[in-house]
Amino acid sequence: MNIHEYQGKNILREYGVRVPDGHVAYSVDEAVEYAKGLNSPVAVVKAQIHAGGRGKAGGVKVANNMQEVRVYAKEILGKVLVTPQTGPEGKEVKRLLVEEGCDIDQEYYLSFVLDRKINRIVMMGSEEGGTEIEEVAAATPEKIFKEVINPEIGLSGFQARRMAFNINIPYKMVGKAVKIMMGIYQAFIEKDCMIAEINPLVTTGDGEVLALDTKLNFDDNALHRQKEILELRDLDEENRNEIEASKYDLSYISLDGNIGCMVNGAGLAMATMDIIKYHGGNPSNFLDVGGDATPEKVAEAFKIILSDSEVKGIFVNVFGGIMRCDFIAKGIIAATEKFGLDIPLVVRLEGTNVDLGKQLLNESNLNITAADSMADGAEKIVSMVR
Repeated sequence: MNIHEYQGKNILREYGVRVPDGHVAYSVDEAVEYAKGLNSPVAVVKAQIHAGGRGKAGGVKVANNMQEVRVYAKEILGKVLVTPQTGPEGKEVKRLLVEEGCDIDQEYYLSFVLDRKINRIVMMGSEEGGTEIEEVAAATPEKIFKEVINPEIGLSGFQARRMAFNINIPYKMVGKAVKIMMGIYQAFIEKDCMIAEINPLVTTGDGEVLALDTKLNFDDNALHRQKEILELRDLDEENRNEIEASKYDLSYISLDGNIGCMVNGAGLAMATMDIIKYHGGNPSNFLDVGGDATPEKVAEAFKIILSDSEVKGIFVNVFGGIMRCDFIAKGIIAATEKFGLDIPLVVRLEGTNVDLGKQLLNESNLNITAADSMADGAEKIVSMVR
């Protein structure tokens, strides 16, 4: 789960991380009012959306007076920002962060991420802050430094100091940088983060170290014990179908294709999308109904898939282990009858009670095309959609 920059900064403040003073504003008048209260000759007006690249898209402006604050706030509020992370459809700006400016001396990159390959949290840093870390990794990978954190010990002071020296934090500010690193790590652990990214971390002309921009992402599976974090969720920033799917414990991600996929198991779902692409098709979604799907759950999955007007066909690919194929078949029949399905539907069933499941489908007298294998099903749905 993502949150906004201002929310992330509020969390980091609790852990002693220095961030610029700022306030969230939902209107132009609020933005001006908050800017007046800042103890700063300039104010920064920043769009708040769940995506990076806001500055390049015109979502971050530096105002030298109150008139400029008003102009920029009016310009950004309601604007649809298109960045590499939003996709071509972009995101509408519904709130702003108005914060004090600062005398930036140097910019750095700092982040904490969970590395699943080694099952460790890794701190990454670079002296090339303020730019896309992917660009740094591609052009100058030697400028990215990593510290692997032992989960039994946590982030050690010597690791934080070594990172500060490696990314060339001025010696007199190393202590402040270390304090920020330790604070971010503590927040990462206690709040069940998946990503904590500061880009840029800056040193200022008056000798301070600040987290100038903040991105926090949280583990969805831990939200049951992070009630205060869950309250920060902004549903306006999330896909409508993904929100609806979460209500029924369905794992759904919207894509840009035209073949709807309904699969049980994340690995099988990924393989299903791959094989659709292999046969020249384009999946419109990732949808994992899980291992305990009921007919009602399957029907809801169909409803979500069909709510996408771009979907021209559906491929159901189910391997019944814990899940019974006859249950899936009942859900497919119910959904087909309920929604009056008029687009191609290809179903591949395998596993527990597969014969009964196929029998139910065959006796339904519905326009359902059976597939003998995953490859056969992918080939058929791609051909039918074409």
